Amino acid sequence: MMSGPRLTHIDSAGEAHMVDVGDKAETERVAAAEGFVRMRPETLALILEGNAKKGDVIGTARLAGIMAAKQTSNLIPLCHPLMLTKVSVDIVPDDALPGLRIEAMAKLKGRTGVEMEALTAVSIACLTIYDMAKAADREMEIGGIRLVSKSGGKSGDYRRGGDQD
Repeated sequence: MMSGPRLTHIDSAGEAHMVDVGDKAETERVAAAEGFVRMRPETLALILEGNAKKGDVIGTARLAGIMAAKQTSNLIPLCHPLMLTKVSVDIVPDDALPGLRIEAMAKLKGRTGVEMEALTAVSIACLTIYDMAKAADREMEIGGIRLVSKSGGKSGDYRRGGDQD
């Protein structure tokens, strides 16, 4: 028998189930995630100049990320539907990458965390950037999608240590 942390969505028979959060205390929960889309410098310039064929890449990706966070429970099995109180998606150019860095934050007062909502927001924002700019650059790379921090709940706070790419 394995010791240490166990998967909360797996019962004693090894079957997946939705965790019952009904007895948990409501606390403020906040999670942040990040990712990037690496691209050719010319593609980044095209996006920043607003000349992509499909329109405003950054604005559309921001909106797609926010919408995706609100749909997380429909996309990922066993995620609880949540009453999010805030979702933000920030997309900033990074000439050193070169490309765009995406950061998302999800927040609520509730009984379960919002890590999956923040990660979903980043993932869909990245995919939207790829979709809108693929005509100019099919070699774009999506990467670095990860949880940066979470706060609230019984398990306490978490903050990713060190810079990693």
